[in-house]
Amino acid sequence: MSEAGFSTFEQQDGVLVALSGGVDSSVCVQILQQQGFAVQAAVIRFSPAHEGAVEAAQKAAGQLGVPLHVIDAQEEFDRLVVSPFCESYCRGETPNPCIRCNPALKFRLLAEEADRLGIDLIATGHYARVVQDEDGLYRIHRPESEARDQSYMLYRLEQDILKRLVLPLGEFEKDDIREMARESGLACADAPDSMEICFIPDGDYTGFIRARGLTDRSGRFIGPEGQDLGPHKGVASYTVGQRRGLGIALGEPVFVQRILENGDVQLGRAGQEFARRVRLRDWAGPSEMPPAGSYLARVRSAAKPAACRFDGAEWLEFDEPVRAPAPGQSAVLYAGGAVLGGGIIDDFA
Repeated sequence: MSEAGFSTFEQQDGVLVALSGGVDSSVCVQILQQQGFAVQAAVIRFSPAHEGAVEAAQKAAGQLGVPLHVIDAQEEFDRLVVSPFCESYCRGETPNPCIRCNPALKFRLLAEEADRLGIDLIATGHYARVVQDEDGLYRIHRPESEARDQSYMLYRLEQDILKRLVLPLGEFEKDDIREMARESGLACADAPDSMEICFIPDGDYTGFIRARGLTDRSGRFIGPEGQDLGPHKGVASYTVGQRRGLGIALGEPVFVQRILENGDVQLGRAGQEFARRVRLRDWAGPSEMPPAGSYLARVRSAAKPAACRFDGAEWLEFDEPVRAPAPGQSAVLYAGGAVLGGGIIDDFA
């Protein structure tokens, strides 16, 4: 195997970096500069909530001495990412908009801008690695930093992007990156990491969805014994595994076990949030779907990879039950640290 990084691209001198102005993307630029690349940067204006990111990128580009290209993608972002996110929530799912945005918009626009500028390579500040495997295919691999692993978020990228993608941060820990930024006097060195969905910075998903004029499904809370506990606030207010904010007092802890097709929210007791089997839809990845066999899989970005068996079509069966797999999230398959692909969780049992 060869890593699609500095040693592979010695003859290349141009790279376009996605620059948000945060510490990760800024140090990504710096590392590539130190490696001898002629670096240019691009920032994408996805929505009105991204004006701060554009300003931060402009400041970082000035400090780093790189040209910055601003790409406006607000209409496409709303159509390809925001609208499907809202519709999914209204169906009672828990979507991850970054999973959809990365292949459909972010990396595509970055590659198109690089093409316009005559630049072969693109780079981002994700904590992951790109490796060319023995079969000649490029795949996302897990990074050195287990704590910062973002390989899950990139599972839907295909060969046209992977073969030109450089991920310098895959070899570092977050503390290393912040220290590099401090040593260079970058203004973003101690900036906090973004934790919320980028286009809903206040975290009020329900309020955001309702402000767009969408109406989610009404229904009732169903208790662990099947009892009717009264109406809930609408399925967009809940997600599988949720414990807080239910407004239900049963004298024992309960959580959202499942959101039913009729809009009812099934509650469960502690211990009932685990599932052994997960069904997938909409498979995507760097190559064809892998054959039936034993793999590792993650059912959310922060989950540890868990041993499972894939039936080669749609079902994963885990050796040990996994906590709260949520429809709308993704399950991603790994083998030897390599991302094989994944799909959207459609059901669980």
